[in-house]
Amino acid sequence: MSDSALSPAETKILMAYILEKHYQLPRSALLSRDDLELNARALEEWKMLESKRIQGEPIAYLIGKRGFHNIELYVAPGVLIPRPETELLVEIGLHEIKRLNTPTKILDLGTGSGAIALAIAHEAPDAQLTATDQAMEALDIAKINAKLLNMKSRVQFFQGSWYEAIEADNSFDVILSNPPYITSQDHHLSQGDLRFEPISALTDHGNGLTCLENIISGAKYHLNTNGLLAVEHGFDQSEAVVALMKQADFQDIQTHLDLGGHYRVVSGRK
Repeated sequence: MSDSALSPAETKILMAYILEKHYQLPRSALLSRDDLELNARALEEWKMLESKRIQGEPIAYLIGKRGFHNIELYVAPGVLIPRPETELLVEIGLHEIKRLNTPTKILDLGTGSGAIALAIAHEAPDAQLTATDQAMEALDIAKINAKLLNMKSRVQFFQGSWYEAIEADNSFDVILSNPPYITSQDHHLSQGDLRFEPISALTDHGNGLTCLENIISGAKYHLNTNGLLAVEHGFDQSEAVVALMKQADFQDIQTHLDLGGHYRVVSGRK
């Protein structure tokens, strides 16, 4: 497939998917079986995937999976594609579990594919995890991932908008969230992978701070004393999110850099 219009890296990912699906061959077969000719069905699917990718459809949706913090997740157009910067929330959650050194209650608000909750469950067997999402389609995908990862009994899933999804008296040691934070006018929404992802998981259809404000202002009613809230935000929203935390009387407010060197997460304690 050297004459493909795709980049070599993307060609390899899609071809590895084809080889695994049609020939039950591992990715290494791309090197050891470079003389392999695709049968008619495999070739037809290759051409379809190549065409969809050229039109911009995300690779994660085409092959139905995405790696995230030591686990592999099933993804489909009903959920946001998990991104490396969101692994920062997982690390913050795991650090707090280690600090507390007791069975920790964690809430993942707006779970999408289940990425944050399931990645933490994978690393911390004693943690008690609750995950919510407003979209039933997203929760269905998250539950599929819990089943595929043999963690159905490890995470409780609830449907609803932010804290409306959980009991009023339910409180947690840690609340984590990667909410929609892109402003409705952001030109990135009409570019790249974002064109294909669920719009409600990307933007609040306003200034990008509405969901963050709701999560931060409501957290005090669902956090245990000294409990930790950590939220992901846009690369230019750190100051605004810190201000929201101060307004809600959070203490020990900290900003966290992602691997790209951008301020990506703000955390604070009740």
